[in-house]
Amino acid sequence: MGLRFTTRASDSPWIDTVWTCTSERVTQMTSVATVHWGLVFWNQEGKAYAAVSGPESGAGVAPVPEGATFVGIEFSLGTSLRAVPTPALVDAGVELPGATRRTFQLDGARWETPGPDDAEALVGRLVRAGAVVRDPLVTEVHWGGRTEVSARTVERRFRAATGLTQGAVRQIERAREAALLLAGGLAAADVVGRLAYYDEPHLARALQRYVGRTARQLREGGGGAIALDLVQPVTS
Repeated sequence: MGLRFTTRASDSPWIDTVWTCTSERVTQMTSVATVHWGLVFWNQEGKAYAAVSGPESGAGVAPVPEGATFVGIEFSLGTSLRAVPTPALVDAGVELPGATRRTFQLDGARWETPGPDDAEALVGRLVRAGAVVRDPLVTEVHWGGRTEVSARTVERRFRAATGLTQGAVRQIERAREAALLLAGGLAAADVVGRLAYYDEPHLARALQRYVGRTARQLREGGGGAIALDLVQPVTS
């Protein structure tokens, strides 16, 4: 028993992933560092809730509403809410007032609460209304594109859009990928070579800082509930 995750990719350029989760006999979890902000909707004992989740700069311990079902939308890097700057969400979050099973309130308007198959439709409406915006420079730079602006300008805009430095984003993404590889059965030495860690102690420090697990725990499924779908395929 614990957290039962399912995660899917999206064909929307505004969305990184859509996930669902059910909590069973668990009251806390290891939260894992993430570079994405998101919208989270959950139901517990007949009551509905909604929140904006922020990027997380490191692993930690977070409470879990027992017996709750969740739907989450993780937004692509470089997107942000018009009403809430992403830097203000780092290692934090905002519960949205007045949520019901059918609607939630965001940016001064009411929106239909999505199911796992409705994420793209909701995000499309948010984008058209200007509630969700994007800095295309951040997306371009993150995927290796060239730009004519200075490195200082790139870093400033990157931090304004994501709340994180480019270096922190790379480290977090690499540690999450390492966790998935280890959970999938790859040996720590092979993960070191594949993801260009210096050595196994370097990998171990990154896992502890960003994932809150050891390589052994990830390979054996130990350590308790964790806010990461460890059965996601890794294609990179």
